[in-house]
Amino acid sequence: MVVLHGMLGSSRNWMSAGADLAQDWHVHALDQRNHGKSPHAEPMNYDALVGDVLAWMDARAIDQIDLMGHSMGGKVSMVLAIQHPERVRRLIVVDIAPKDYLSHGHRAEFAAMHELRLNEIRSRGEAELRMESRVADWGMRKFITTNLERDEANGGWRWIINLPVITAALPDLERNPLAPTDTFDGPTLFIAGGKSRYIAPADHAVIRRHFPSVQIETIANSGHNPHMEARTDLVQCVRAHAG
Repeated sequence: MVVLHGMLGSSRNWMSAGADLAQDWHVHALDQRNHGKSPHAEPMNYDALVGDVLAWMDARAIDQIDLMGHSMGGKVSMVLAIQHPERVRRLIVVDIAPKDYLSHGHRAEFAAMHELRLNEIRSRGEAELRMESRVADWGMRKFITTNLERDEANGGWRWIINLPVITAALPDLERNPLAPTDTFDGPTLFIAGGKSRYIAPADHAVIRRHFPSVQIETIANSGHNPHMEARTDLVQCVRAHAG
């Protein structure tokens, strides 16, 4: 199983859920380009992100995978499954739908990151406080600051993510990457967070058009990040549909 994280996330966000799933799969949680420990590179679009996963598979002589993607990683997974169905045995999409998310964008979060004067902060906690006026949600501020690391060269802090490139790519990344006639006929599971706004009941019809073999499940007690908010339920859901 290959797991793809969401925007501003990394493979670290999936370590606990990945360890649970490793009882049934050989799990690889990847850092996508411009995130985590992966290279900073352009372009930052869905074709490039799909190409990275295929190159990773080819380098390891892996013909076919169970593919699970969350949020932005879910969009990458949808595109990969549709463009290369022979490489995906089973598709699992976590809390994202094939539609535009212009109103769900991370504009305030990105503005806060750009405004942060990294040479002035002394800790991640201080960075969180400085972003409070832009980003009201405490959990989101803490999530954002996981992308800060010590800059040994100047004793300050730096962003792990490629902030300028991801910011420039936001208009493309927020849009629906699928064409109206795109389909993947293989086994598919969509998992929605019951407290999240990312998959609405009205989205189920378009999901079924693109993925005719889909099963759609909702984890009632989770928001947008079930791998962190309701990990046990997520793992049970994935296992239940793996037969």
